[in-house]
Amino acid sequence: MPTETPFLSLILPAHNEEQRLPDTLAAVLSFAQSQPYPCEVVIVENGSSDRTREIARAFAAEHPVTNLLCLDLPGKGRAVQAGMLAARGQYRFICDVDLSMPLSEIPRFLPPLLEGVDIAIASREAPGAVRYGEPHYRHLVGRVFNNLVRLVALPRLQDTQCGFKCFTAAAAETLFPLQTITGWTFDVEILAIAFKLGLHIEEVPIPWYYHGNSKVKVLRDSARMALDLFTIRRNLRRGTYARPR
Repeated sequence: MPTETPFLSLILPAHNEEQRLPDTLAAVLSFAQSQPYPCEVVIVENGSSDRTREIARAFAAEHPVTNLLCLDLPGKGRAVQAGMLAARGQYRFICDVDLSMPLSEIPRFLPPLLEGVDIAIASREAPGAVRYGEPHYRHLVGRVFNNLVRLVALPRLQDTQCGFKCFTAAAAETLFPLQTITGWTFDVEILAIAFKLGLHIEEVPIPWYYHGNSKVKVLRDSARMALDLFTIRRNLRRGTYARPR
């Protein structure tokens, strides 16, 4: 790995992504190399049963800007937590492998286009956002969940679950050691802790393109995610999330 401190770390959680990962890595590398500042790419492969780990390892061997982490257990929250804490960038950006948000939007989350925020989150619901190709039932399910999120934990945010989020290094190193949820609802937990600690969160409206091979399974995952919300609220009330000394 280069010794120069990156300005931007692009963190890609990758579980069973052998189909999409090669094209995504090529696109992410092209984006990183076209920027006027140093970037690193952090791939976090965890618990895959396909060739994801082999593909990621071969890519990392060829490209020095890449750091590969391999974990034994699945869980998107687990992968993101590991990637955020291993990253070295001044800004650390979670990037879903499906690239449902174009990479060309990333500069809008960073200075000089966005200044003075600790966390910038992509929003499919903020004024100016546009969704492309999403079935109505998926949008409805998403809105039901987000309304529950707003009721239970985060009343100010329109969209907590979009998979593109940017953290300053200081915010990442404060928040992710406190994370306890290793599955899909980690976003809500991290943002709830951030609000509790008084960090500045900004929603950035984006163009978002639906891909039918989402890893979230509505029937399988909804109940678990709802239970996680009440766990987060209980933890907030008990003072579980204390700023580390």
